[in-house]
Amino acid sequence: MAKQAKSASTKKSSTKPPAKKAPAKEAVVKKAAAKTPATKASSATAAASPSRPAPKPAVAAQGSGHIYIGVGGWTFAPWRGVFYPDKLPQAKELEYAGSKLTSIEINGTYYGSQKPESFRKWAREVPDGFVFSVKGSRFTTNRRVLAEAGDSIKHFYNTGVLELGDRLGPVLWQFAPTKKFDEVDFGKFLELLPREMHGRKLRHVVEVRHDSFRTPAFIALLRQFEIPVVFAEHFTYPGIADVVGDFVYARLQKGNDDIATCYPPQQLDQWAKRLQLWASGGEPDDLPRVDAARAPNKPRDVFAYVIHEGKVRAPAGAMELIERLR
Repeated sequence: MAKQAKSASTKKSSTKPPAKKAPAKEAVVKKAAAKTPATKASSATAAASPSRPAPKPAVAAQGSGHIYIGVGGWTFAPWRGVFYPDKLPQAKELEYAGSKLTSIEINGTYYGSQKPESFRKWAREVPDGFVFSVKGSRFTTNRRVLAEAGDSIKHFYNTGVLELGDRLGPVLWQFAPTKKFDEVDFGKFLELLPREMHGRKLRHVVEVRHDSFRTPAFIALLRQFEIPVVFAEHFTYPGIADVVGDFVYARLQKGNDDIATCYPPQQLDQWAKRLQLWASGGEPDDLPRVDAARAPNKPRDVFAYVIHEGKVRAPAGAMELIERLR
C-alpha cells in the first residue's frame, strides 16, 4: 500500500483486526494474479498504445451529469505487472492510472497530513477532466463528540487540499463501524463542514457504517444540508441508496480477485445502468433506500470506485465500467 507521505493508500482502520503478515498476503495476491494472466497481457497492450487518449468522464445522455470511475489509491505493489505494465517506473504510476481511469479516491489523507507540494504534484500528473476524491482525516471523524471537530476540519483543509485545483472532487468523511447515529451531534458536524473556501465551492459526502443510520431522520438531516451519503456495496456495512444533493457517491466492495474483470460481466452491466440512471436524475429500484420519499429528478454527477479487500482486479473492474459507458 502507499506510504502516507507519498500518495494515497488503503490502510486498514484501527477498528479492524490486525492485518495479516506481509508474506502470506503477498502469496495470496500472486496466486490470484496467476489465475487470470490475460489481465496482464491486456495491460501490456494498452501500454503499447500510448496514442489512445485518456478516458473522459462519461455523460449518460444530453443534460446528464458526469460519471467519474476509479479505484482507491494508486501505489499498490501487486498492481505492478497486472494493471501497471512491467518495468513502468513507480514515479509514473499515477500518470499511467490517470490515463486509464477518470478518478481516484485518495485514502492516505485519512491516515495523516499531506503536503501542499504533494497535492500540486498529483494534480499535474493527471489529465484535464480527471477528478480526485479525498478522504477526510480520521482524527476528524473518529471522536466521541462530532460537534467538537471544527478545529480538525480547518486543519485538514490547511494541509493544502485546495492545491488540487479543478482536480478536486468530493471530500469523503468516513465514520467508524461503531459510530452510532446521534441526530443532534451529527447535525452539528454537518454544520461545521465549509460550503466554500477561497471562492471555491466544496463538496462533502459521508460514509456511515452502523445500522442505526438506517432511519428516515438521518436522510432528512442530510437533505437539510444537501450532503449525500455514500452508497456502500459491502458484505457487512449498511447500503443506503437514498439520493441527496447534487451528486452520488458509490463504493463497490464486492469484487473478486479470481475474476479478471473484478465483477462478472452481468454485474458490470447492471452497475453501468445504475450509474447512468443516477447521472440522468433517477434512482435504481433494485438498491435499498431508507426513506420512501424520492429526491428531485435532476442531473447529478456520479463518483464510483471499485474497492475491495484484495483489490488486485479493481482497476480492471473500473476500466470495464468506463468502457461500458463510452
